[in-house]
Amino acid sequence: MVIALVILLGLVIFIVIAIALYIFSTQRSLVTLDENCKNALGQIEVQLNSRWDALLAMAKTASAYAKHESETLINVIAQRRQAPITTAADVNAQEGEISSVLSRLMAISEAYPNLKADGMFLKTMDSIRGYEENVRLSRMVYNDSATKMNRAVRQWPSSFVAGMLHFGEREYFTVDDQQKKSMPDLFPNT
Repeated sequence: MVIALVILLGLVIFIVIAIALYIFSTQRSLVTLDENCKNALGQIEVQLNSRWDALLAMAKTASAYAKHESETLINVIAQRRQAPITTAADVNAQEGEISSVLSRLMAISEAYPNLKADGMFLKTMDSIRGYEENVRLSRMVYNDSATKMNRAVRQWPSSFVAGMLHFGEREYFTVDDQQKKSMPDLFPNT
């Protein structure tokens, strides 16, 4: 009887330790996945800030040709780039604002043919194209990180630990038809 009690007590202690180790291990994995998602969002924010910087340089170049219009854009850029990015929705909102400013800059360049030939303007347009590609790649990295996080949050038994520790699913980046149409073609002749 005593031996059976000792074995039962040992089994209970083993199960409690196994559960505690599983919770500890799963928590560490969830934190790693959450940090990967935050890092990927941070990378997107860096790329968006670089795009804002390039748009500001483009607007300053345009100011020699269209002073009033470009000053308005410079003020708009200065105000809008300050918005914090913590979710995919924040990134999408900034994407829309960037598209709007870029469309206005392209309209200015159409009105002033000398601006379209300006070396600094062309160089800045080229850098914006590079930043567009970097943002696209950063969004892919974020979506991959979000997929891993969402799997861990939704699959049992890690879903139990995730719920207990308040880890939630991450939102994916998607591009709707409106976004696809709103981004102007920087190089229509290429």
